[in-house]
Amino acid sequence: MSSVRAQIGCVGVGAAKARGRAVDGGEVVATIAGLYGLIIGSFLNVVIHRVPRGASVVRPPSACPRCDHEIAWYDNLPVLSWVLLRRRCRSCSAPIAWRYPLVEATTAGVFVAVSLSVGLKWVLGAYLFFAAVLVALSGIDIDTRKIPNAVLYPSWAVSVVLLSGGAVLDGDPGRLVWAAAGAGIGFAVLFVIWFVAPGGMGYGDVRLAGYIGLHLGYLSIGRLAVGLFLGFLAGALGGAAVLLVTGRGRGTKIPFGPFLALGALAAVVAGQPIVDAYLSL
Repeated sequence: MSSVRAQIGCVGVGAAKARGRAVDGGEVVATIAGLYGLIIGSFLNVVIHRVPRGASVVRPPSACPRCDHEIAWYDNLPVLSWVLLRRRCRSCSAPIAWRYPLVEATTAGVFVAVSLSVGLKWVLGAYLFFAAVLVALSGIDIDTRKIPNAVLYPSWAVSVVLLSGGAVLDGDPGRLVWAAAGAGIGFAVLFVIWFVAPGGMGYGDVRLAGYIGLHLGYLSIGRLAVGLFLGFLAGALGGAAVLLVTGRGRGTKIPFGPFLALGALAAVVAGQPIVDAYLSL
């Protein structure tokens, strides 16, 4: 028990030291990450739209869904083009959905927050990729009520490589053991719920929980616990709010993936203070 308790709290000490070392360059890295987040967010819009349809995310180039006019590069600048075009297609004046700049701005904001939290470490790349995957899967789940394996499985492979490389370069390869444990715990917790109460959530959520556990477990088992708790809390509150606003019955299907993603990102960004507060009790 004492070894597990030490493991839960050790990342907090390491993060504090990292913040001290990164005070000069952390803000610069976060700013750069935010700018990249805008660009990545634009690509994630393509992923959210095309993957459920089985279409390539590379070709053809982006075009207006109404008039099929290919979008020029200067009309495809994240957020800015949406504002300059006054939310309308240059060719046919069809309205451009607000979700496009929302995904771009959200990705940028998440990238900034994750960068400031993780700090100047090689493993930062793994967590930025993790954040991008969560944004994409959340958007797809909202649209289709599915977590597509076409996104999740390749993301597993990339994340394992990025986490492994980052752990070695950061001189902390032992954290990979906790990452593997976190993946197993995250998967097992939701699998039990899915098995005991079939229909309460999709099996895609179970697989997503394993992917989330991989990253939160790397940080600490405590953060994994925080992430799952916040995900379930957000799901309960968000689901109740949706039913209240729409007036629908309790049988209404509500995507759970975005709430799991929200809890996971909250745990990455602010989970350690919660863990520390709990341990102080």
